[in-house]
Amino acid sequence: MTLTDPLPTSSTLRWSAAPPWGAPPDPRELAEQAVESMQLRAIDIGITPLSYTETGSIGLVGLPQWLWVDDEGPSTWGPITRTATSGPYSVTATGTVDRIEWDMGDGQVIVCDTPGTPYQESFMDSRSPDCGHDYYEDDGFYDVSATSYWVIRWAGLGQSGTIELDFTQTTQIAIGEVQVITQ
Repeated sequence: MTLTDPLPTSSTLRWSAAPPWGAPPDPRELAEQAVESMQLRAIDIGITPLSYTETGSIGLVGLPQWLWVDDEGPSTWGPITRTATSGPYSVTATGTVDRIEWDMGDGQVIVCDTPGTPYQESFMDSRSPDCGHDYYEDDGFYDVSATSYWVIRWAGLGQSGTIELDFTQTTQIAIGEVQVITQ
């Protein structure tokens, strides 16, 4: 039977106020379900010097610190796309990180719109090409936080919208000062 075939004579037509699968769901709710299935989370911080609490590493006043996403992937940087469905209805959402704001613990906030470049020993004392910071003032311990700001765009059921989320990770680094004594 096709849609153009006549109905069998034994058929009875009935009007239903609602479709057999119920009223359409709220597309925003389906979008939120799609976002939940993305399992978004804060980044693992990549930084020079390495986290003091984990490695005991110490950086130096005046030397550049590199900042990067140490676990760059769909759930920490994007892009990531998921679809949520309810009956015949579906909403698709795609999320990406818009930026990461690095609070360096010294009053400076560095905004990076890339995941940064992982530091390698061969870079020596060069500056990061895309995401870095220098401590010029005081030695000491600094609590560093990286807040990733996500923008998730969704569309379905004739509607579209944006959901914004943020996730924060923190670490502590130590910065020392080199003292030169001459006699």
